[in-house]
Amino acid sequence: MSLIPWLRWNEAPPRLSSRSPAEMVLETLMMELAGQMRAAERQQWQRGHAVRKVCTGVDYSWLASAPRPTYDLSPGERLQLEAVCAKIRPSYCGPAILRFRQLVAEHEPEAREVSRLFRSVLQEVLERMKQEEEAHKLTRQWSLRPRGGLALATFKTRARIAPFASDIRTISEDVERDTPPPPRTWSMPEFLVPKED
Repeated sequence: MSLIPWLRWNEAPPRLSSRSPAEMVLETLMMELAGQMRAAERQQWQRGHAVRKVCTGVDYSWLASAPRPTYDLSPGERLQLEAVCAKIRPSYCGPAILRFRQLVAEHEPEAREVSRLFRSVLQEVLERMKQEEEAHKLTRQWSLRPRGGLALATFKTRARIAPFASDIRTISEDVERDTPPPPRTWSMPEFLVPKED
């Protein structure tokens, strides 16, 4: 009798992700927002602590640490942000997070300003998605257009070709008139043969 089945009873079965990509994007973006809000709160508390230390000249942080302020989103604001996050495609999730982190590093906002910054990044991403989608539709329409269809018709109305009313001289006209042709100015240069004395 084999002991292998008895030894594997403690292993967890492989987890299959039953979440959709939209749910994963939503969760990732909201976790990023929560993390940036906690970091902003921590920096805000450290700045306030440094100011108190400078003002009083004494550091009592070892005795009793002041409770850190916690800022949380209101339920309505959270639902609005989740609705906007649900519109973000998975391919735009990474760039949105990078842009959000860049703006947070540049502005160093307070905890309550982080959500406004996050909302502005989401709006930027949605506008970029819309622009790229419109550009894709235009290129798709152009590639599906029949050859010689509308584009040729518009070309015909703009440019009228009149082959017999041309002022351009050709070699055939000179041959028909028995006149010597002018020096070559077309495709080949004129080669001069040295005269023999």
